Amino acid sequence: MLTSLRSSSGTRFAALLGIACIGLAAAGCSSSSSSSSSAAAPASAASSSPSSSATGSGPVDVLYAGSLVDLMQNQLGPAFEKATGYSVTGFSAGSKALAAEIKGKVHEGDVFISASPKVNATLMGPKNGSWVSWYAEYATSALVLGYNPNSKFAAALKSKPWYEVLAEPGLRLGFTDPATDPKGELSAEALKKIAAAKNLPALKAVAGDQADVFPEETLVGRLQSGQLDAGFFYTSEATAAKLPVVPLTGVALKATYTVTVLNNAPHQSAAEAFVSYLLGPDGQAILTQDGFKLVAPPKVTGSGVPSGLQSVLS
Repeated sequence: MLTSLRSSSGTRFAALLGIACIGLAAAGCSSSSSSSSSAAAPASAASSSPSSSATGSGPVDVLYAGSLVDLMQNQLGPAFEKATGYSVTGFSAGSKALAAEIKGKVHEGDVFISASPKVNATLMGPKNGSWVSWYAEYATSALVLGYNPNSKFAAALKSKPWYEVLAEPGLRLGFTDPATDPKGELSAEALKKIAAAKNLPALKAVAGDQADVFPEETLVGRLQSGQLDAGFFYTSEATAAKLPVVPLTGVALKATYTVTVLNNAPHQSAAEAFVSYLLGPDGQAILTQDGFKLVAPPKVTGSGVPSGLQSVLS
């Protein structure tokens, strides 16, 4: 079973999972309510094909972008554990927040998965603690607007431009903090660009409204439970959570996911096994199923890639 580290707010990551579970049951939830998940891995991950990763035992600590909660908890994590025998300990948050916590030694990790290449740069070089020497861009996912199908604004979102609907009074919108998460940064950029292009000052005000900001790992659950009418998501997380979406016509923004093994990783062999699985055929099948667009071969920046990962990075 996927285990977890303590979060920065003092809650368990397993608690964050329950928000998604509660949302799926259409029950009310809060940012601290949840339960652990035992969902089975998708058929593509549980196939009888040989594992693309080494087998072993012991933990691998993965620090990953909050938009990957469903992927890690319900799909990739369990599939990796079943295929290899390692156990995944995961912690999720906004990518920029995770980088800050790595630098501050709040969390000790083996693998870091970010939703923006720029975040890795803040961990590279002596002035940044030399936590990262290399990283690989392995997939992208477009920014879209997800909505609750039971919202009173659902019909309008299906028939009118998204930006006109978001400007309507009473709509409850959710996005992540631009200061700590790349998706929040992209969401604010989308709102500001359209506000200027369509002369909708109300949208510019929305972009700066802190009342619309929520932790990334809770956003799906809030939408599904009816606390929000709409929210900004990546296509991949919307696909995994089966959220109805509308494209952001007028803007074209996306996440670029990266993975690296942190320097001085406590569990080096397990870390390499995890990255091998993620970038191998089984992991890639799961990503494709969830709507990620693969970067093939992965684009490597930096130097010092472990020899055991050369085959999946070329």
